[in-house]
Amino acid sequence: MSIELLILLPALFAVMFLGMQAALFYHARSVAIAAAQEGARAAGGEHGQEVDGIQAAQGFIEDAGGDDVLPGAAVTTTRSATTATVVVQGHSLSVIPGWSPTVRQTASVPVERLTAP
Repeated sequence: MSIELLILLPALFAVMFLGMQAALFYHARSVAIAAAQEGARAAGGEHGQEVDGIQAAQGFIEDAGGDDVLPGAAVTTTRSATTATVVVQGHSLSVIPGWSPTVRQTASVPVERLTAP
């Protein structure tokens, strides 16, 4: 074996694993923000409640792959008179043993309500 191959092969594998890790993190982040937006829309409806936001976000995560995409996902919702906010937090899958990057995304929407003209 040549010395160039001994140097290039580990470097190639490192680049490959880092690229795969970046793709897994980006996908988990995309699912988390989409779930947070879905939950915020449900919680921010005129007759929406915090539980509606949690159910909508959890349902979105399950439809997107559940623990195979965003393991350990937790959803929290707050709703005031004017704003509904949903936070989705979980972990990205990892190809690096012992490392589990955290993903946290938040979405807020104004609460639908009737106002006088």
